[in-house]
Amino acid sequence: MQASRWQKFEISIFSKMSQLAQTYQAVNLGQGFPDFDGPQQIKEAAIQAIKSNKNQYAPSFGILELRKAIADRQKDNFSLDYNPQDEVTVFSGGTEAIFCTIVGLCQAGDEVITFEPFYDSYPAATMLSGAVLKTVSLKAPNWSFDIAELKAAITPKTKLLLLNTPNNPTGKVFKREELVQIAQLAKDHDFYVMTDEVYEELVYTPARHIPIATLPGMKERTILVSSTSKTFSMTGWKIGYAMAPAALTKAIRIPHQFTVFCSATPLQYGMITALRLSYEYYHLLRDEYAERRVALYNLLIDQGFQCLMPEGTYFIVANHKNLLDIPDNEFAIWLTKEVGVACIPVSAFYADPEKASATSRYVRFGFCKDLQTIAAAAEKFKANMKPALAKHPK
Repeated sequence: MQASRWQKFEISIFSKMSQLAQTYQAVNLGQGFPDFDGPQQIKEAAIQAIKSNKNQYAPSFGILELRKAIADRQKDNFSLDYNPQDEVTVFSGGTEAIFCTIVGLCQAGDEVITFEPFYDSYPAATMLSGAVLKTVSLKAPNWSFDIAELKAAITPKTKLLLLNTPNNPTGKVFKREELVQIAQLAKDHDFYVMTDEVYEELVYTPARHIPIATLPGMKERTILVSSTSKTFSMTGWKIGYAMAPAALTKAIRIPHQFTVFCSATPLQYGMITALRLSYEYYHLLRDEYAERRVALYNLLIDQGFQCLMPEGTYFIVANHKNLLDIPDNEFAIWLTKEVGVACIPVSAFYADPEKASATSRYVRFGFCKDLQTIAAAAEKFKANMKPALAKHPK
C-alpha cells in the first residue's frame, strides 16, 4: 500500500504523454531529451574505461579527476573557484543533486521558495525533507516575476530558494538585475540559494547566463547544481554535479552517500573526456540548437500558436488559446491523438496541476530533436491540424 505522503504524486506527465505518443504514433516533441547522441569520443572513453576494468565503485563523491575537470570549467567560464576535494560532488544526475541538496539542508518547520512553473522534482524532495514549498509566479508571456510577491513569500522560516536558470519549461534566462534582487533578499534574510543550471550551455544571443554565485556575497550561500546530460546529449548517463562551500557540501553529501552512494564509474571517466572538449564543441552545440529553435518556432507560429523565442534551454512554451480555448492538459491529449504531435501541458510544472490546467493555455514543445523530426512534426500539422480543428466541438 502506498505511503500516504506519496498519494498526491502520480506517474509523471512526461511518461504519460510519451506512452500516448507511442500509442497514436505521434511525433514526440514532449520528451525532454535528444533523439540523437553526443560526441563519439565521449562514448569511446567510457568504453575504454570498461575495458580497462574501471568497473567497481567510484569514490562516493566522484572520481577526483572528474571533479577537477568540473572545477576547471567553472573557473574558466565564470571565475568561480571551487576546491575539487571538498566543494565539488558528482551525483547521479542533476535531479539527485537537487534531491540531496533539499533533504540535506531542510527539515520540518523550514520553508522552501521556488518560482512557478518549475522542474517537477522540487515538490517531492521538499515533501521528503519535511519542509513546506512556497511558490512565486513567473508571469506569462514574458515570464517576469513581481519582487513584492517574492518578498511577501519570505518568512523567518525560509531556508532555501530554488532558482532554475535557464528555466525549464519557460526558456527564461534570469537577468543580472533580477539576480541582484534575489541575492540581496538572500543576504538580508539569511537563506541559501540552490541554482539549477543544467541548461547553462544552451543560452542564445543576446541572452547571457550568469550564475548567482558570481554576485558579491553569494558564493558562500549558494549550491550550484548542473549536469553533463544536456550539454553532451547523454541524458541516460545521469552524471550531474553540485558545487558549494565545504560546509554545505558536507551536508548534501550525506544523503547522497546513503542513497546512490556513487555514480557509474565508467560513465564518469567518459565525462572527463567530455569536459575537456575544445570550446569549438560548445559553439557548434549552440549553433545547431539555435537552428532547431528557429525551425520549431516558425512551425508553431505558422500553425497559429502564440509564443516567444526562448532565451535558453531547448523548449518553446506556446499559447494555444487561439486554436482551441480548452485546458492545456486536454489540448495536449487532443493534439497527440488527433494531430499526431505530442507536447507537455505547462500546468504539470505547477504545485497544483489540476487547478493550473483550468486556466492554463500553454504547452511545452522540445526542439532537442533532429531537424528531420521537426520536419516530420510539420508534416503532421499540415495533414491533420485543420481537419482536427474542424471536427472539434469547441
